[in-house]
Amino acid sequence: MDNLIRRPREPEPETTAPIDVKLRSVALVIVAATSAVALLYWAREVFIPIVLSVLIAYALEPLVAALIRLHLPRVIASALVIITLTGGVAYTGYAVSDDAIAMVSELPDAAARLRVALRPGRNKPGTIQQVQKAAAELQKTADEASGQNPVGAGVQRVQIEAPAIDVRGYLSWGSASAIVFAGEATLVVFFVFFLLASGDLFKRKLVKLAGPSLEKKKITVHILNEIDSQIEKFLLVRAVTSAVVGIATYLAFRAIGFHHPGVWGISAGVFNTIPYLGPVVIAAGTAVAGFTQFGTIGVALYGSGITVVITSLEGWLLTPWLTSRTARTNEVAIFAGLIFWSFVWGIWGTLLAVPMLVVVKAFCDRIEDLKPIGELLGE
Repeated sequence: MDNLIRRPREPEPETTAPIDVKLRSVALVIVAATSAVALLYWAREVFIPIVLSVLIAYALEPLVAALIRLHLPRVIASALVIITLTGGVAYTGYAVSDDAIAMVSELPDAAARLRVALRPGRNKPGTIQQVQKAAAELQKTADEASGQNPVGAGVQRVQIEAPAIDVRGYLSWGSASAIVFAGEATLVVFFVFFLLASGDLFKRKLVKLAGPSLEKKKITVHILNEIDSQIEKFLLVRAVTSAVVGIATYLAFRAIGFHHPGVWGISAGVFNTIPYLGPVVIAAGTAVAGFTQFGTIGVALYGSGITVVITSLEGWLLTPWLTSRTARTNEVAIFAGLIFWSFVWGIWGTLLAVPMLVVVKAFCDRIEDLKPIGELLGE
């Protein structure tokens, strides 16, 4: 009888499956993120023109839409906008080409003046020379202690010193990069034209992929329209503010007698698209240019201060007023984005970091599952 009585089962030990699933999920996310970063870095020559073309197409879409309202076909309107844009850029480059060539021709004299100004004394070596000499002596001591590079009796050791800054190497690299840039710019122009001429082709494809439900299609159309509006407004604001900074810098430098104000105006407008770093580069460059031209620190600081005032007014007054209704990201996210995209795509990453952050935030704010990311990026 005792054998027939069933004893209660002992409680089974708790399984660790949920913990293992979470660890695997985290590991998969880390592997996927690392692979995505590696792909962005490895294929940057492909991604950069595509991203740049898409952003330019977003910025030019309002102009194309305005021409379409004048009863022009989309293809003709897109062609007119592209021709006007490329013609304006080409004419601007031609107009400032003489100033740019003159600025390059003045670089040797400016470098000589700057070198004399930075030299602490006639007979005293500079800081860079002292550091190089100390490093050479330490290397000799290490070689003698380890017994490497033995030198026989009566043999004079010869040391070849490389220049601290290889200017010729940088110039050669810059010339080759200019040729590559011209080729990529041509591809970008054609890609932008095709994007503008296609209109809402990809939007209609996304709506079709949303599913057969009419409600889902309406929601998808609403989300895409809001995203397009936010991105177009932001890019238009950036174009306007950069133009204002460039024109103000040109007028100010022309008034105080700076050489090549057109080049400095264009440079200020372009670098203004890079938060934090761009205004600093322009301020430093104008300080050096002012010192080499006038030979006094006061004028150099005066010219540099003008650029700081212009960019500060733009950043504190103009941009907040124009972007009051657009998707705005917080400063920490912008700085982190600059660091990340500069590492992945170099100088192009610094130029495209903020527009891409705005694009990501616009998407995340309108998609329910991604709203936490949009909240993290927002102000």
